Amino acid sequence: MARLRQKDADAGIVEVPLTDAQREAIAEARRVCEARIAEAQILHSSTTAGVFDPAAQLAADDELRRDIQRLRDDADRKVAKIRSGA
Repeated sequence: MARLRQKDADAGIVEVPLTDAQREAIAEARRVCEARIAEAQILHSSTTAGVFDPAAQLAADDELRRDIQRLRDDADRKVAKIRSGA
C-alpha cells in the first residue's frame, strides 16, 4: 500500500478523505440503488410468471439486465459527483 501511495504522490494524485456527510450521501445513494434493483427484479418476476413464450422471456430478461445496468450507472455517477464535492 505504501508503494501505491508513493506512486500516486509521484503522479500528483492527492487523496482527499471523505467527510461524514459525504459517506452518508454515498451510502444513501447505494441503498436507493439496491432498493430500485430489488423492485425491478420483483416486477420482472411477476411480469414473467405468466409468460410461456421463450422469446418474450428472453426479451424481458434483456430488459431487466438493461434496467439494472442503468440503475448501477446512475448510482456510480451520483457517488462520483459526491466524491468530487460537487
